[in-house]
Amino acid sequence: MIKIILSHKAYENDAYPIVKAFYPKEEILVKGSKDVIIEEGNLSKVHSCIQIDFGNDKIEIVITHNKDRKYKTITETPDPVKDKAAYKNAMKRQLYKMLSSISNIKLPWGILTGIRPVKLVYEMLDRGMDDSEIYNFMEREYLCSREKIDISIDIAKRERKLLHEIDYKKGYSIYIGIPFCPSTCLYCSFTSYSVERHADRITSYLNALEKEIKYGSTCFPDKKLTSVYLGGGTPTTLSAEQLDRLLGLIREQYDFTHVREFCVEAGRPDSISRKKLEVLKKWGVDRISINPQTMQQKTLDLIGRRHTVEQIEEAFYLARETGHENINMDIIIGLPNESPEDVIDTLNNIEKLNPESLTVHTLALKRAARLNTEKENYKNLQAVDVPRMMEATMEFAKKKGYLPYYLYRQKNMADNLENIGYAKEGKEGLYNILIMEEKQTILAFGAGAMSKFVFHDENRIERVENVKSLTDYISRIDEMIARKKEFLLKNPQL
Repeated sequence: MIKIILSHKAYENDAYPIVKAFYPKEEILVKGSKDVIIEEGNLSKVHSCIQIDFGNDKIEIVITHNKDRKYKTITETPDPVKDKAAYKNAMKRQLYKMLSSISNIKLPWGILTGIRPVKLVYEMLDRGMDDSEIYNFMEREYLCSREKIDISIDIAKRERKLLHEIDYKKGYSIYIGIPFCPSTCLYCSFTSYSVERHADRITSYLNALEKEIKYGSTCFPDKKLTSVYLGGGTPTTLSAEQLDRLLGLIREQYDFTHVREFCVEAGRPDSISRKKLEVLKKWGVDRISINPQTMQQKTLDLIGRRHTVEQIEEAFYLARETGHENINMDIIIGLPNESPEDVIDTLNNIEKLNPESLTVHTLALKRAARLNTEKENYKNLQAVDVPRMMEATMEFAKKKGYLPYYLYRQKNMADNLENIGYAKEGKEGLYNILIMEEKQTILAFGAGAMSKFVFHDENRIERVENVKSLTDYISRIDEMIARKKEFLLKNPQL
């Protein structure tokens, strides 16, 4: 256990992620300086203590490592009132340098712990900064590696080119959540419900969802709809008839004249059938995902994916037969007990299928995932050399002509890495860029969905959330609609 003692607990969300990035497997306890007493049973577990004292013009950090080795630094800082961001970054840089020296580890993203590093670079390009200025700033301010700055600039430039082709400021997009899955994967913490256990709730859910979708069609009469995305969960856990009803309603309620992308996460191959794929084509869905996560049967069995590698291939070829010409495939690196050789084998199998895009996720263990809540059962099933896995995916993408087009990060990602979307030229997922770079208002419908309203002139984003519980969403649908209605009435400039 590592103990962090802060003189000002307002900085907990700044200090904790840095320490966790260096010691991902350690339990970390954060206390304020006034409540540093630790339960007696935990005293013996503490092997390192990090004490941070926040002053008005300086920050003092003392690290006691292995109970006897002590490291201390005092850093002069900007005024925390006049420039809070600079003050926090000064602390994070000093903490990073001390932990890096102690552990002999360098984090590829430096002190960047937010999920949108490319957004920073995108904004710098918009301000007219050139590549060398961006390199200098990212290295100096965030201690980022040259490799990560390179890919951030590359992706930001590609995103700007794609977004400049559409009038995203005068448009909006839609997200529709279907919170049902064939089963819950070991690593998953999303709002999802087993379709086997909750099949009797689907009709009630769709009734509520349709009510919200109909309301949504009245929100922006003067804006052009840019993209529509059905995610989850797994939307194709719905029956062909239910999908037909839902997609038909969407096409009936919204003007698709200017829609650039209509995407559905087909996701799990065990949820896909010819009839469902034909329904997607019928209503103009032009991008789908078929997500193996891995092509290793031993891993699929371990993580609770109730399908075979052969079913992944069969679903993919079935999609091709039914006319789907823009297919994405997701994989996850860092899955339990996998090695770089397993990932390379997965990539070789995907190469034979030749999807239009490939999204590479790095395993991020969320608090609610069974892989975390039941971690004692899986402590001997650790992935080996995740950075080499990432290198293998980058080499594969470059060799096969896939270009990186969006990137994001999550808390507790293996080896402080990232998620990257790759696509062949012209096959990029537009919604992925819009949601990640927060460039456009997105109306979100369904349990657990979060609408984001972008105020471009004020450089401000506001969020309106739906409840996560399936039962609450169904019973409180009028309240979910009222939340959006009240927000829009207060913000007519949208």
